[in-house]
Amino acid sequence: MTEVTLAVVGGGLRGLTYARRAHATGAGRVVAVAEPDPARRAAFAAEFGIAPDRAHPGWKELAAAGRVADAAVIATHDRLHTDPAITLADLGYHILLEKPMATEEREAVLIADAASRNGIMLAVCHVLRYTPYTRMIRELLDEGRIGRLVSVQHLEPVGWWHQAHSFVRGHWRRQDTSAPMLLAKACHDVDWLVHLFGRPPARVSSFGSLSHFRPEERPATAADRCVDCPLEPSCPYSALRLYLGCLGDEDSEFWPLSAVTQGRTEEEVLRALRTGPYGRCVYACDNDVVDHQEVVMEFDDGATCSFTMSAFTPMEHRRTRLFGTHGYLDGDGHELRVVDFRTGAEEIIAVEGEAGPSAADGHGGGDEGLVDAFLAAVASGDPALLRSEAAESLMTHRVVWAAERARLTGTVVSLTP
Repeated sequence: MTEVTLAVVGGGLRGLTYARRAHATGAGRVVAVAEPDPARRAAFAAEFGIAPDRAHPGWKELAAAGRVADAAVIATHDRLHTDPAITLADLGYHILLEKPMATEEREAVLIADAASRNGIMLAVCHVLRYTPYTRMIRELLDEGRIGRLVSVQHLEPVGWWHQAHSFVRGHWRRQDTSAPMLLAKACHDVDWLVHLFGRPPARVSSFGSLSHFRPEERPATAADRCVDCPLEPSCPYSALRLYLGCLGDEDSEFWPLSAVTQGRTEEEVLRALRTGPYGRCVYACDNDVVDHQEVVMEFDDGATCSFTMSAFTPMEHRRTRLFGTHGYLDGDGHELRVVDFRTGAEEIIAVEGEAGPSAADGHGGGDEGLVDAFLAAVASGDPALLRSEAAESLMTHRVVWAAERARLTGTVVSLTP
């Protein structure tokens, strides 16, 4: 297979994850990076042997050099996807674009239009489509093992500590600087559910709120920071317990600790918690995204789907129940239980691989599957190797925006084809 050359825009966790997979398989070679943080840029360039004149402080400098690679990975913050995606598409780069596609529908349309007019492949990083678990479910549905799909129950267990890390203290805590949580976190799940049904819903409703991580929930004796708080030892959201507990574990040091500090000693972690955002009390932050939300979808044939996203869970694989006219399927990310109504027989199908659900674990094999498929598609010129393209990703994002409108207005939102 032809080696695909890559330019990476954003040298943080996601950009690094995709670049390392491409490098490890030999299917891709990183030849340029755009990263504003000098230390991160230097470390990224050193790891992949990038020439100094190809290590840029921003995507504009990368674009000014013309097309220096076959494809670009865009892994910037949520609100910074649109301009580099359009500009690099216009230069002829194939694009691997971190989710969400954009934070506003108008901008997502511009990105999809840029991909279309330039004839390039654009894959949004909906990694759940690329897991062995998803592949197995789709095979069972396509084989008719449970008949016609009538309804689905789906849970995304965000995890109590993950909510505190990313959506209370972290980068995705506010809608005005990031996006609503349904878009920033759960566009994966809405995309995945639409993928299972094979079409978008006709109507959507939604309910949810920020119920717990608010000043009103703060205990009377709590301090503004965990390092000063008398309640810290008994608090489920203790920053000390979470981040000091990462030390010595390579995966946990990669994520979530790398978001807090590049230090790997107790002293360095405590310093970051005394001064940085990740040491704040979860009841004394400036967060406003929801901590739980329900989405209900109805499809054109009357089939229904209920989706729950909740912070108040362990962080583990999604759980899904699929109800069909001829059978029932229950999955937990590790195995699938299939019940055949015609015979009463039950079958347990183990899914290959033991990867966990978090970013440090590669999202259950989805990160690897996505990168492998993207590189193969670019190398062969065959977009059919991708499990979604720009127009389909735009469609599933529109379902997310419709659900959020439904939540905010208390209405049922109809979607036009």
